[in-house]
Amino acid sequence: MSLYMCMEVVIAVSSVIGNVMVVWAVNINRSLRDTTFCFIVSLALADIAVGALVIPLAITISIGLQTHFYSCLLVACTVLVLTQSSILAFYHSLIPSFHLRVVTPKRAGIAVFVCWMVAFIVGLTPMLGWNNLHNLQHNNNGSIGPDLIVTCQFENVISMEYMVYFNFFGWVLPPLLFMLIIYSEIFYMIHKQLNKKVSGHSEPNKYYDKELKLAKSLALVLFLFAVSWLPLHIMNCITLFCPKCEKPMFLIYIAILLTHGNSAVNPIVYAFRIKKFRTAFQRIWKQYFCCKEAPPPESQPSERLDNNHYIAAIISPLTQ
Repeated sequence: MSLYMCMEVVIAVSSVIGNVMVVWAVNINRSLRDTTFCFIVSLALADIAVGALVIPLAITISIGLQTHFYSCLLVACTVLVLTQSSILAFYHSLIPSFHLRVVTPKRAGIAVFVCWMVAFIVGLTPMLGWNNLHNLQHNNNGSIGPDLIVTCQFENVISMEYMVYFNFFGWVLPPLLFMLIIYSEIFYMIHKQLNKKVSGHSEPNKYYDKELKLAKSLALVLFLFAVSWLPLHIMNCITLFCPKCEKPMFLIYIAILLTHGNSAVNPIVYAFRIKKFRTAFQRIWKQYFCCKEAPPPESQPSERLDNNHYIAAIISPLTQ
């Protein structure tokens, strides 16, 4: 338990610092202030909330304090709302890659608003009645008294039917499968375009490097998301479909740490995969932490335009 708490604290600090740097980078670099990066900022804010609120609440729940059922349920729902907002913001941060030409500031703002509203609806659903109160009162020999005092643990108050059928099967797995299908088609189109154009391209090596970098980036973000979130949901499925199966506590802790760790990993991915973020992070470090003069960030409009046209050229056959 102590090791789990220490790891949670490290992840929380890393998540808050890293994602504050992401928002800071967008603020100081004008070339990052477009509609596509609006979704990345939304994801960064959700990940800051995970580090600042979700992880402390998760630690509180893991301690198993004696409290009122609905107080514990409210804490658990708050965790669900913020983690669900992080998941949905992640999906939205990927979607702009293949409809760059139709993303406007207004549409981006509406998409972010809808993302957070859906997260609130999904996360607060247990407060409307889909929880474990009935099971505690009737199916466990009245293990909860009339004062509704329970041991505050996630599985005591949240229904596994809700977590599996509604949360996982409804709002996590389908979008993930959809993204996998879309990006599999993108990989196919990349290789198809490469086979058609690389022979006549003026700089085939540069062309191939861009395609390879794009493919690796898409594979990386999806792989990290799946590795971070699927283990915990698989554990929930085991709890629901095989109640007598024993689950080692250390595996549960690892699964929880993976879901929270995903919020800390995203800024690292940006730093390694997006040059403008890497440059902005370096400028922040030199100017504000090392107190050194840093050159103003370059807007690099032509590079941004070329990248957008490049991605659009790869994706456009999918929409035809």
